[in-house]
Amino acid sequence: MCKERGAQIDVVSFDERGQLDLSEVRSKLTERTKIVSMVHVSNALGTVNPVAGITRMAHEVGAVVLVDGAQSAPHLPVNVQNLGADFFACSAHKMFGPTGVGLLYGRKELLANMPPWMGGGEMIDKVTFEESTYDDPPHRFEAGTPPIAQVIGLGAALSWIEALGRPAIAGHEHQLLKYATQRLTALPGTNVVGRAPMKTGILTFTLDGIHPFDIGTLLDEQGVAIRTGHHCAQPVMQHYAVPATARASFGPYNNREDIDVFITALERVQSMMS
Repeated sequence: MCKERGAQIDVVSFDERGQLDLSEVRSKLTERTKIVSMVHVSNALGTVNPVAGITRMAHEVGAVVLVDGAQSAPHLPVNVQNLGADFFACSAHKMFGPTGVGLLYGRKELLANMPPWMGGGEMIDKVTFEESTYDDPPHRFEAGTPPIAQVIGLGAALSWIEALGRPAIAGHEHQLLKYATQRLTALPGTNVVGRAPMKTGILTFTLDGIHPFDIGTLLDEQGVAIRTGHHCAQPVMQHYAVPATARASFGPYNNREDIDVFITALERVQSMMS
């Protein structure tokens, strides 16, 4: 949109704990603001953003709000009406389902005024050589044959999440994060990146004198899987002046024993690289 229509992107900064500056959010919102986009939960830091409050501010100036819920949908109770989201997107594989499929929620009155982005079967109302009219949402946005198997797999994953209960998942992961943070910070030379008080089960860190890629490789050799790199969030790395970080992520299937194995493996990494 910036290249094609001359739109301008305004970026809100965040502090050293990984929290958005809400006063800056308000100062940047004007009657010229058309859309506000934010993550519900940061994949790089685990920070839970105050979406409902930001949404209220955005709606006061007439902007619509798009929320990226890829990291919140599997871990937190989500109510799009309470959040005030006009659009909410998430992906199946983050919810322990198949790849290549996801979900997009949109307020019906907004979707009804939007043109389809793709043509094909199932999305039309009437077709002539002179013009076409389109079906009501959501059908107008679902052109052609859907990814049937993937959607069935996503349904099974959602049923599993709902059976566990998102509040129970959130509580379990919070306890794991608390325990893992205590164990990690007891090691010498460790630096936790992102210390917002409201977080999900993501522990991002660096080790003095050891590149995150080496951490990941050496942990992998011990059967411990973490993510290393810039996490598709290079501006976050630039903010903290690091080339990359290591990130341990916890899910409902993890337990304290997994964390003990992780910490023991990290101690071996430090001894090997010292």
